[in-house]
Amino acid sequence: MKKLLPLALVFAGLALSTATSARAGDLWLDLIEGEETNEAAVLTDLVTAGVIYVGEAHTIDRHHAIQLHLFQALAARGVSLALCLEQLEARDQPALDRFNRGELSFDEFAAEITWAKKWKNFADYRALCEFAQQNGIPVRALNAPSATIRAVSRGGGLANLPADQRALLADEIVTDDPVYERLMNLTLAVHMAMDPAKLRPVFEAQVARDETMAAHIIAARHTDAANGLRTAFVIVGAGHVRHGLGTADRVRRREPGIAERIILMTESGQLVLTESDKAASREISISHADLRAIGRPPGDYLLVLPLSRAEKPAAK
Repeated sequence: MKKLLPLALVFAGLALSTATSARAGDLWLDLIEGEETNEAAVLTDLVTAGVIYVGEAHTIDRHHAIQLHLFQALAARGVSLALCLEQLEARDQPALDRFNRGELSFDEFAAEITWAKKWKNFADYRALCEFAQQNGIPVRALNAPSATIRAVSRGGGLANLPADQRALLADEIVTDDPVYERLMNLTLAVHMAMDPAKLRPVFEAQVARDETMAAHIIAARHTDAANGLRTAFVIVGAGHVRHGLGTADRVRRREPGIAERIILMTESGQLVLTESDKAASREISISHADLRAIGRPPGDYLLVLPLSRAEKPAAK
């Protein structure tokens, strides 16, 4: 399996990712049963979950369309939801709570937290956030500050992180995860400048992000504890949850027995790299043997979209 991706997209979630709302030509696959399925069956199953991960490649428009489509469909079925976003830093939750209460519009909220500086395509999440606000669904910020994550990756790991920055991460961070670390190391090789000696700090940075997001996902489920647990609808880079590793694994540790569902989407030729991304990247090969060694399916469901005529690679 060959990929040409920048490190930024690795952290965002390298993936099996791309899709749009249901349309002719879409194909749902049940990755557990190894069979075709349909959207109605998928939604019936998702209703039973405590946490639903919709893995994305952050810059693909069709991913955002299917996320909104599924979110609205679950809300229409009466599921008590919490919208959880990797694309927001947890320290911005006070402003986000004002948005949740209707005191701020999307634009006012984005300006207050300078979201455009933290996440370039933040506007792609407008429809999700506004639907949540209009329907009384709480939105939860998941992520650690990017500066803190960089400090871990570039400063020699968690052990060297200053106390004030460590306080911005989850209290419990478990970095002993050989399966996830092996997969991450294979994936990180895409970055031209990646020195093998730096892999461990970069992996610890990834785990720090996963643990922090997991802690906030659990908190989101308890938003209205008196009225029962909410189903966390998590928008996250697919690399954080593929094979049930990363963030998903850390949520399970915090809430044993939680019913999770992982939805992935194909790229279908939609991932476009800038020239600078390409220059900082190299082609890598992750074999089927590498992935089979993980011993887990990549997710529960995969939405496959056909390549359009313009997207199909030229015949060789």
